[in-house]
Formats: sequence, C-alpha cells, structure tokens
Amino acid sequence: MSNRPPIDFRQIYLEPRAALLPRGQEILSRFPDAERIEVASHWNIPGLHGNAGMVKDWLKIKRQVLVLGTRKSLILRPNGRSADFIAPGMANGCALSCAYCYVPRHKGFANPITTFANIEDVERALRKHVLAQGPKTEANSVDPAAWVYDLGENSDLSVDALISDNVRDLVTLFKNLPTAKASFATKFVNRDLLGYDPQGRTRVRFSLMPASLARVVDIGTSAMVERIGAINDFVEAGYEVHLNFSPVIIFEGWTAAYTELFQQVDAVLSPRAKAQPAAEVIFLTHNAGLHEVNLEWHPKAERLLWTPGWQETKRSEYGGVNLRYRRGLKGKAVERFTRPPAKVGR
Repeated sequence: MSNRPPIDFRQIYLEPRAALLPRGQEILSRFPDAERIEVASHWNIPGLHGNAGMVKDWLKIKRQVLVLGTRKSLILRPNGRSADFIAPGMANGCALSCAYCYVPRHKGFANPITTFANIEDVERALRKHVLAQGPKTEANSVDPAAWVYDLGENSDLSVDALISDNVRDLVTLFKNLPTAKASFATKFVNRDLLGYDPQGRTRVRFSLMPASLARVVDIGTSAMVERIGAINDFVEAGYEVHLNFSPVIIFEGWTAAYTELFQQVDAVLSPRAKAQPAAEVIFLTHNAGLHEVNLEWHPKAERLLWTPGWQETKRSEYGGVNLRYRRGLKGKAVERFTRPPAKVGR
C-alpha cells in the first residue's frame, strides 16, 4: 500500500477527437511532459492490449500510461445492489493494483486508466435519465428517497480526480438533482474531494478489509488506517459515507482479523459518522483468467485468492465463468461475518 499519488504518466495514448475536446485539452495540459501517441480507438491499442509480454510491467504501466478517449455508449443499466442504476463511467481501469479486480479480465495483460473527455455527453445522459425517473416514491434497500447512480463501476473516482475535473463536475451535477444521488467505492484517500461541497448528494463507499490482508492484495492503495481516518472528514464535508466490505476473503484467522477491523472502525468514527452509514458485504469472486495474469506479477496474492478446495465455478450475469466460495462454506462464513461481535471466535 502507498500514500503517494499513484500516477506518474510518461505516455498518453489518445484518440484525435478526445484531444480536441475542452476536457481532453485540460488533461493534456496537466501532463505536458508525457509522450503523446495517437490511436484510432481507446479499446484497441496494438502492443498494449492483449500483449502477454506486458504483464511483467503490470504495475509500471498502471502508473505511467494513460489512455485518453471518448465514451461511445451512454446506456444506463439497472443495478439494485449498492445503487439503483449503473451510470456510464468517465473512466475505465485504475492506477491501483488490487489483485482481485475484475476490470483487467476484459483488457488482457495491461490495464492502465482510460479517461474519457466527453464529460458533457455523460452529464446530459445522466440528467435526462434522472428527470425521466421522477421522484422515488417507494423506499428500497439502496436508499429510502433518492435514485442512486453508481459512477465508478470500472474505476476508482478518487484516483480519477487526480487526472481531471470529471469527478468534480459529476458531484456538482448531482448536487443540483434533488431526486438522485451519486455513489462510488474507493480505496484511495484523495482529500481534494473534501472541497467539492456535495451537500449530501454524493455517497462515498470506503472499501475496508483487515490491514494484514490489504498489504498483500491492495497494491498501491491508501493504508487502511488512512481510509478509516478519512471517514469523519468526508462526513463533515457533506458526503454520505458508507462502508464497503468487498471482497471478504477467507483465510486462516479471518474472523479474528475482521473483528479487529470492526473494533478499529468503532474506535475512530465520530457519533455523526456512526449515525449515517450502511454497509455492503460481498464475498470474493475470482476468475481463472485473472489468476493466470496475477501469477505473472503477484503470485503471493494468489495464495489467498485462488483456493480451489474452498471454491466452485459460477457463471456471471454477463456469461463469464468465475469462482466463488462453495455454497455450504459461504453460508457458514456469512453467518460468522454477521454474528454479533461478542460472539465471534476464531
């Protein structure tokens, strides 16, 4: 884990249209020394995507390479889990290197950030969709009164905010949409976001896990003590802050480690912060293709993530074949995770 900025761009692959847009020009001006390489499509970059030899430079590419493109699809999808809808994201990929992240499954052997410059198109699509929903008349598990839109399905917005004003613009957009809220999960503490004045219309979900586990699988992220320590400040700055225990990874001594984590959270959070959070809990889902990639750059993490004796295959809603904890094991694990703390044992 690291507290330093996770980006140091040396190369920018860019679509010509993206470079002409105001946001694209702003991004290029932030990184004037980076080499610029024109590409026809941000999705198909010869020598970067699908190149097995690139996996040896996994961490360096994430830190040093940016792809600048335009968002083509503006479709909003129903969700019903941590959000009502999945918004068209303004980025894809991440400078952080969480070993369990599913996004690299779609990109192959290199997964740098792709940032989109056509922020106005996404803002129009979001505003139109929110207005079409009208007021939320029935409470659900996502939110009692507002339609919630996940803005960061395929990226970490706290990192994206280091690259451009896309995140600030989206927070400002939802500040002026009284029937909706923005939402995103993060593993990076970017204190610049404290000045965005969200006025309660943006939900930040801080992802937490035992520090000993995060040191192995959450490469490049903010330290757990820093994430927990930021929660009070984000609440005071006008964010709604939830906790995101995702993924929960089973390992020897995991219940004791999570008990200690809960105690740390309880000791740090202010009364105001404790009065407003909800928590999302998702147990680990892994993938054979990602396993093979990880073995090339971080085999130590795979000793925690790839445990076939405890896992079974699962077909995802998008048709992919993944691995999850076996049904009986997972049921017992969920029961232990949600048991009152006083009764939790090793």
